[in-house]
Amino acid sequence: MRQLSIPGAWVHEPEVLTDGRGSFHEWFRASDLDAAQGHTLGLAQANFSSSARGTLRGIHFADVPPGQAKYVKCVRGAVLDVVVDIRAGSPTYKRWEAVRLDDSAHRAVYLAEGLGHAFMALTDDACVLYLCSQGYAPAREHGIDPLDPELGIDWPLDVAPLLSGKDASAPSLAEAEEQGLLPSYAQCEAYYARLRTAGPPPIGLRADGGPLLSTAGR
Repeated sequence: MRQLSIPGAWVHEPEVLTDGRGSFHEWFRASDLDAAQGHTLGLAQANFSSSARGTLRGIHFADVPPGQAKYVKCVRGAVLDVVVDIRAGSPTYKRWEAVRLDDSAHRAVYLAEGLGHAFMALTDDACVLYLCSQGYAPAREHGIDPLDPELGIDWPLDVAPLLSGKDASAPSLAEAEEQGLLPSYAQCEAYYARLRTAGPPPIGLRADGGPLLSTAGR
């Protein structure tokens, strides 16, 4: 695992073995992530998306605790995967970092709870898998405009971005901060410390032990 410039964000760059039959690689190894983060990724949900070229999904994040950590991999085509530090008070607040994920290098990105996530499909039928530490719970999930000029994310200019209505109408980072939607760095650090000592909360429960709202898929 290679740490990105944003604390809590990592890239997995596997060794890809090839021969006359095809190829093989390990795209996730729990022990590597445990060593990097100091705690286990509690798997609650696995998602799959396919996207036309230019599709822009995000920036998505969830309330902390419990947040939603993600481990993201592109299994067909290519995407530009972007991690954004939206944790108010973080030393890297407003910083973003992009990693190309594709079906040749087979990189994967891990982002901790409280970080924002977005990606743009660079090819048609770009297929992305992601492992999530918590299930989908609409009441605690939020978005930020991925085209917010304050963030200045360098999306490819050779294709018009295709956004959902929900993502297109998402608030800017400043608006989200004003509305009190952003997780604080202090909250996130406290939650990470809890994960390192006590482990993740049981699947389907909040960090305080109460039940989550609906986890129905989108």
